[in-house]
Amino acid sequence: MQNANKAKLSEMQRLLKIMAQLRDPQSGCPWDVKQTMESLTRYTIEEAYEVADAIANGDMHDIKDELGDLLFQVVFYAQIASESSAFSFDDVAKSISDKLVRRHPHVFANPLASEGLSDTNENVTVERTQLSDIALNAQWDAIKAQEKQLKKQRLKQDNEAIENSILDNVPKGMPALMYAQKLQKACAKVGFDWPDAAPVIDKVREEVEEIQQELDFKQRALNTGVAPLNSGVPDNQKAIEEEIGDALFAMVNLARHCKVDADTALRNASNKFANRFKGVERLAAEQGDKLDALTLDEMEALWQQVKQSSSSSVE
Repeated sequence: MQNANKAKLSEMQRLLKIMAQLRDPQSGCPWDVKQTMESLTRYTIEEAYEVADAIANGDMHDIKDELGDLLFQVVFYAQIASESSAFSFDDVAKSISDKLVRRHPHVFANPLASEGLSDTNENVTVERTQLSDIALNAQWDAIKAQEKQLKKQRLKQDNEAIENSILDNVPKGMPALMYAQKLQKACAKVGFDWPDAAPVIDKVREEVEEIQQELDFKQRALNTGVAPLNSGVPDNQKAIEEEIGDALFAMVNLARHCKVDADTALRNASNKFANRFKGVERLAAEQGDKLDALTLDEMEALWQQVKQSSSSSVE
C-alpha cells in the first residue's frame, strides 16, 4: 500500500511538472501560455459535463480519462495562480482537506485523524458520533454559517464588499437548473417556501396558462393583422420567453418538493428521447426509408413501435 501511495504521488508530481512546462513562456505551448482563469472556465464546465456523460454511459475507461481531463483543469488554474504567487496546487489540496475535516466533526472527532493516522493505531482513540440525517444537515449548515461569518470578517479587514443576502453565495455561473434549485433551497431555509407540493403544482398550471395567454395574444394579432411580422410593431416574444422561464422555474420547484433533482430528471428524459429516436432511425433504415422522406404520421407510428418495444422490455 505504501508503494502504491508513492506511485500515485509521483504521477501527481509528474502532472504538475508537465503543466509547468506547458506554461513556460520560452519553451511552452503557445495556446497554454496565453490562457487565463477566465478563458478556461468554459472548458472546465465542458469537462465536468463529459465526466457526467462518461458515468452515464458506464464506461470505466472513459470515466478514468474524463476525470483526468477534469483534474488537469484544476492543475491548470493552480499553475496560473502560482505564477503570481497567489496560491499553489498544494494550497488547493490543503484547503479542501481542511474544509472536509472541519465540516465532518462526527468523523474526524480526534484532531489526529485529520493528519491521516490510522484508527488501528493503539495510541489513538477515535470516537465517532452517530447522527441522524436531520442532525447532519443542521451541523453542516451551522459550520457553513460559521465559515461565512469568518469570510465576512476577512472581507471587512480587506475593505472588500460584504455579502448581505442569503443568495450572494449562490454562483450565478451555475447551469440554469442547478442555479434555480440552489436559489429555492436557500430561500426555503428561512421559511420562504411552499408547505408541500400541492400549491407548487397549482403554480405550474398557472404559469403554463400564462404561456398560453401570450401565445393566444400573438396569434390573434397575426390573424387580425394588428401586428404583421415585419410591421415594426413590437411583438410579445420577450413576454413568451419570460413566461416559459417562470414555468421552468416552477417545475424546478416542483421537482425539489418531490425530492427529485431537476437536472438528473431532465437528463434522464433527454437520454430516453435520444434512445427512442435512434430506434426510430433504426426502424426506418430497416424499411429502406430515410427519415426526411417520411411524413410526421409515419414517423409517429415508428415512434410508437419503439416506445411499445421499450415498455415491453422493462416489464
